[in-house]
Amino acid sequence: MEEFKWVEINPEICSGKPVVKGTRIPVKIILELFANGWTIEDIEEEYDLTEEQIKDSIRFASQMLEKVRLS
Repeated sequence: MEEFKWVEINPEICSGKPVVKGTRIPVKIILELFANGWTIEDIEEEYDLTEEQIKDSIRFASQMLEKVRLS
């Protein structure tokens, strides 16, 4: 599996859900925001994240979906 610089899974943070490293912002929230029409710029401003953090979260989610598809 690919390494993700900005995504971490830690059982002590958000019950082990994948989050943006150094935050309590779940990757799921990033995806939901995009689904609701938010832009990268909107998310950067509202959640004080970088474009790199946001894109890494999306890549992580994509890889997880691919893993599920191959199972």
